[in-house]
Amino acid sequence: MFDDLIADFLSAIPLPALLVDQSERIIGANAEALTLLGQQIAGRHFATILRQPQVLDAIESSLRDKRPHTTRHLSNDGAQDTTYDVTCRYVHGIGAVQGGAVLVSFQDITHLEQAGQMRRDFVANVSHELRTPLTALMGFIETLRGAAKDDPVARDRFLAIMEGEASRMNRLVGDLLSLNRVESEERVRPKEQVNLTRTLEDTLHSLKPLAEEQQLTLNLSAPETPVTVTGDPDQLRQVFTNLVENAIKYGGSGGRVDVLLSASDRDPAVRSAAARVQVIDKGPGIDPVHLPRLTERFYRADNHRSRQLGGTGLGLAIVKHIVNRHRGRLRVESTLGQGAVFTVILPQ
Repeated sequence: MFDDLIADFLSAIPLPALLVDQSERIIGANAEALTLLGQQIAGRHFATILRQPQVLDAIESSLRDKRPHTTRHLSNDGAQDTTYDVTCRYVHGIGAVQGGAVLVSFQDITHLEQAGQMRRDFVANVSHELRTPLTALMGFIETLRGAAKDDPVARDRFLAIMEGEASRMNRLVGDLLSLNRVESEERVRPKEQVNLTRTLEDTLHSLKPLAEEQQLTLNLSAPETPVTVTGDPDQLRQVFTNLVENAIKYGGSGGRVDVLLSASDRDPAVRSAAARVQVIDKGPGIDPVHLPRLTERFYRADNHRSRQLGGTGLGLAIVKHIVNRHRGRLRVESTLGQGAVFTVILPQ
């Protein structure tokens, strides 16, 4: 009867929870706690199960002074580290020894820790990305005021470099504003009908001068009947401009970039009628180790080359958020030496 009462009490708690009585043994645990700590923990001394010193101290303190105590418990599920907030509260009238026990509950706060780390990383990355061109600008300004003040050749060269650094900062700020705008709208699904065929034609036409500069051709393959999707025309054009521009810059050595548009009544990726756009280059490809992280903010597969080509490290992050807003999917496939394929799948 007593054990059933404890079991019912613990099962009503939606978090991993267990009870430790004055004998310092675990007298009950709910299913979530058993999954977290092991199936055979009932009746054992809590120190043999919860080995982290800060957790042991919190339980011992609560048993001693009968006051609430909180701490952190760190775990690992084999794939990633998990952080829990641990709360210890004394419960009177439960337990076989001296009429009381400590209720120990675990709240998973890993997502909060990860979000905090992402914010810190983001601030650090933005600071670093802005500091480099700012430092260059300040150095050239100082030089132009001093040694190169009366040297027209050096002045023109330095001004050209300063213009490039200022443009880089402008692109970065523009991408940051774009990313912020896209994230703020991500939960609002667009409702306009977009002619995807025309959007791709306009995109390739606008990028034709860049392609000619890189001595490559842009090829669009699309059905005769225009393909339409529900979406935001400006954001979709931004997606395809970014992907094709990246293909030109990083895969231009292959001499061509192919854009394939297709539509199907049911696409398994979105489980509905959908359109697929594949941007295919014949360049050097991307090392598979980089593929899972390509859409992270400021992540670059080739950091030096990306900076040389004016990349901000935010383009694919913007693409990912726009595709998410459209309830679509982004797929990246690449083999070293054989180019890369970026596929955007959009429900119709």
